[in-house]
Amino acid sequence: MEFIFQIAILIMSVVIHEVSHGYSASMLGDQTARYQGRLTLNPVKHLDFVGSFLVPLVSYMFGGFIFGWARPVPYNPYNLKPGRWSEATVAVAGPASNITVAIIFGLILRIGLVSNPAFIQIVSLIVFINILLAIFNLIPIPPLDGSKILFAVFPNKMLEMRTFFEKYGLILVIFFIFFLWQFIFPVILLLFRLITGFAI
Repeated sequence: MEFIFQIAILIMSVVIHEVSHGYSASMLGDQTARYQGRLTLNPVKHLDFVGSFLVPLVSYMFGGFIFGWARPVPYNPYNLKPGRWSEATVAVAGPASNITVAIIFGLILRIGLVSNPAFIQIVSLIVFINILLAIFNLIPIPPLDGSKILFAVFPNKMLEMRTFFEKYGLILVIFFIFFLWQFIFPVILLLFRLITGFAI
């Protein structure tokens, strides 16, 4: 039952994340996501078998927590309003949406709007999973959102470096998860405590 709740929360959280990318791109001039019917909270439009089912199952079985992703909402960076920060704005919209969700539900816990232990656990999961998604996606390694923000800071002459990171990004992400994630996880726990007032 706990796994079902976690997978449901994860799916809706990654859907909100991806739809936020799409709306941000739409506001900046690119309607690709709208034309493909991806500006919807209907999970069916966003689910990815590996990221939405297989990876969450494996992470739950071996790590005790749920992690995964949805199909990325497509956008064409060449349709965005001119400016080096346009792509970064689209990228940051996803993690920002997860932080917003975490804060809203975290305040519910902090001010004591729920007292039932089962509801407290569900709301805590919503906060934790959304913080996890936000922090992970802000890591500056392609194809994660943080890389788009980092590349906006890079001068144009460093394009070759961006090409290198994008070529080997998946390998770098896997390396990060196995060897460096242990240094990031305490940050997630700290943010959870700051937002909710509770410790995990």
